[in-house]
Amino acid sequence: MRRGRGGNVIVETALWIPVLLLLITGIFQFGRITYTYYSLKKTVNTVAAYLAAQNGVNYCNGAADPIITNAINFGITGTTDGSGSPAVVGLSPDMITVTTQCIDPVSGTPGDCDISQCGNPAGGQRPDLILVSMPGGYIMQPRIPYILLDPIPLRPQAVMPNGGGS
Repeated sequence: MRRGRGGNVIVETALWIPVLLLLITGIFQFGRITYTYYSLKKTVNTVAAYLAAQNGVNYCNGAADPIITNAINFGITGTTDGSGSPAVVGLSPDMITVTTQCIDPVSGTPGDCDISQCGNPAGGQRPDLILVSMPGGYIMQPRIPYILLDPIPLRPQAVMPNGGGS
């Protein structure tokens, strides 16, 4: 009575193996994307913490300020001169932006700072918050055989209180 069942097992196994391989590949890709996002978030947090701890950062100059450049290099490579290898392959300093925000005294919400008199020693607002972000994102392309997926932009950001002088 059991004759002929062996063929069914082979067919069912042949049908389930591709599904299982796709599932396993998807799990690996999800892990790779999650780890890359974690590494990018750690880099952005490092830059924000470095800048929050610094005194005398001139946010008027933006990325031209050497302290900001050193902070971005330190976050990416672990060295202030950028000589080390990047923590995430393909991550470059021009992908990270540093902006400032001031807290509105009336509403208590963060917003843009008034930098109209930034060059004047007495002018402009002192920033309350430092925002480090990747507006263009770091593009991850999931690789699953025979399935074409859209690239995923990873956009971590960190907000830290400004620890510089008043």
